[in-house]
Amino acid sequence: MDFLLGSEDEGARPRRGGGRRGRRRRRRRNRGRFLAPLLALIVLIGILGGGGYYGYLWVSDRLIPDDYTGEGTGEVALEIKSGMSATDVAEELQRLGVVADSRAFVNAIENSGKSSALVPGHYTLRQKMAAASAVKLLDDGNRQFIPVTLKEGLRLSDTIKELAEKTKVPAKDLQAAAKKREELGLPGYTKGRLEGYAFPATYQFPPNAKAEEILGKMVDRFKESADKHGLEDSAKQMGYTPHQIIIIASIVQAEAGRVEDMAKISRVIYNRLASEPPMKLQMDSTVMYALNKYGHSATYAELKTPSKYNTYEHLGLPPGPIANPGDHAIEAALNPADGSWKWFVATNPEKSNVTKFASTDAEFQELMREFKANGY
Repeated sequence: MDFLLGSEDEGARPRRGGGRRGRRRRRRRNRGRFLAPLLALIVLIGILGGGGYYGYLWVSDRLIPDDYTGEGTGEVALEIKSGMSATDVAEELQRLGVVADSRAFVNAIENSGKSSALVPGHYTLRQKMAAASAVKLLDDGNRQFIPVTLKEGLRLSDTIKELAEKTKVPAKDLQAAAKKREELGLPGYTKGRLEGYAFPATYQFPPNAKAEEILGKMVDRFKESADKHGLEDSAKQMGYTPHQIIIIASIVQAEAGRVEDMAKISRVIYNRLASEPPMKLQMDSTVMYALNKYGHSATYAELKTPSKYNTYEHLGLPPGPIANPGDHAIEAALNPADGSWKWFVATNPEKSNVTKFASTDAEFQELMREFKANGY
């Protein structure tokens, strides 16, 4: 029995010993279950960290576009056309190599508060500029223009010559454009002729402007003046057409040496037109226009030209203006001075711009004697 009991006791011990080894194995297995997720978490954090870094770079690239630094080099011509948005301009600047990324320009102009302040026109910028520097150069004050001043009384032929010299637009292109009534926006009463309606003023033409654009601006400026003076309504009240008023204004412009004499010269023209029996205007300026010449007085031979512009030969007004009158001459044609004068003479035109007036033939002959005494 003791043997058997002893055998049982001895058999029991190994089972207890085996239990301890099992617990150790379970503890090792428990530690393995803990380490594996930990390692996985570490790996995941590493992946997420690396991904976050590259994600940051991607987001940063999207939110912070490339941009040059500095003021750039060289010259780049840009035209901002009517209707272009800041985004349109930005894309054009990127295409021209002015900015590195159109978005950089959009951001810069939004930060400057000038998104809606871009003015159509021509500008000079540089290649590889910082977007903020490009915004500064697109200020309205930096627009590029060709200034052209056209004085009052120029004939259309002389106007075209000056425009061609200063804008570099070929004269033949301007001459062809002058015949395009609809493209120029000429009023119907002009009878399709530009002479008299290419308004004299100082203009700022953009580089590379087309002939139609240049002459169209001058017609627009004439229409502004016509509206200011109420040309159509005033002409109707006076019993004339707007075209006839501009013919009178062109003669006043050509004959007057001083602004203060214009209203009197205008009155002489109206007095002659209304006289009974009818009187011819007898204006040397219209004869000179017919002959494409310039001078203070026509010779006897020149006075025989058959042209309808020869007001020594034909009654009434010539068929069209003989020059492009300015505001003062148009004002004088619409508001002639009060007086009975029917003649006027610039008695010493090379030394004085003064014009003298006469109501009778005797007074006129006296003025002519003074004119001849001065060597004319």
